[in-house]
Amino acid sequence: MATELTDFSKLCVHTLTTKPWNLRQCVENYSAAGIHGITIWRNVLENQNVKESRTMLDDFGMKVVSVARGGFFPSIEKEKRQQAINDNLLAIEQAAAVGAPAIVLVCGADGRQPLEKSREQIKEGILKIIPQAKAAGVQLAIEPLHPMYAGDRSAINTLAQANQMAEEINSEFVGIAVDVYHLWWDNTLEAEIKRCGQNGKLLAFHVCDWNVPTTDFMNDRGLMGDGCINIKEIRGWVEETGFSGYNEVEIFSDKYWSINQNHYLEKIKNAYLKNT
Repeated sequence: MATELTDFSKLCVHTLTTKPWNLRQCVENYSAAGIHGITIWRNVLENQNVKESRTMLDDFGMKVVSVARGGFFPSIEKEKRQQAINDNLLAIEQAAAVGAPAIVLVCGADGRQPLEKSREQIKEGILKIIPQAKAAGVQLAIEPLHPMYAGDRSAINTLAQANQMAEEINSEFVGIAVDVYHLWWDNTLEAEIKRCGQNGKLLAFHVCDWNVPTTDFMNDRGLMGDGCINIKEIRGWVEETGFSGYNEVEIFSDKYWSINQNHYLEKIKNAYLKNT
């Protein structure tokens, strides 16, 4: 069972959670709010000098937990598979430049081919980028996505599938990101989290909530406590493995993006303490 959270030392916020802000706004406002964990989405690094971004992060005492996202390996077209490899190599460079220890992989899928073929291409893609990840000291976190995304965003849809792939690849630079939004429904979740932890593969833990009813399967995630996910119980399973990393708030929400983002950040802090 998870203990009550009483501070923000393990709170990380994804920059896409506060989508209206650029990287500087995220860094300045998170820091002012007492939040020093940050996962950087690559869109806020576009047209930025990554060395200057790293200096800014250090100046504000920010800890970069990860960079999001890499992945999207599968395609029936060889050229697109190579483009994905090239983009993942760029993501590794960006992660190393901003001091991120890991990249989150949204593995991808191509609805024009069987899921098993997409999974083969995901494994092949990860194997191709491991040497560069190792050289840069950046781990690769496979993130299983909810089955509703199996047709186009990820052919890895359960923690069991992610565990199996990570075990087959068998590299210290490949692990798993557990996101409650994608996995809360799975009746094998507790056992698979334990399996992941025992194998030393649990690299990241993401939190938000599933609204009931939900109005959009992409951009209607809830704040912790808004919906039906037993986040505290799942966090308890994660921590029982010995995981001591950050609780990363990753919320895509047209509703919350439309309000004052500083007010929203306070809502995040309150929801984190009460419902995570």
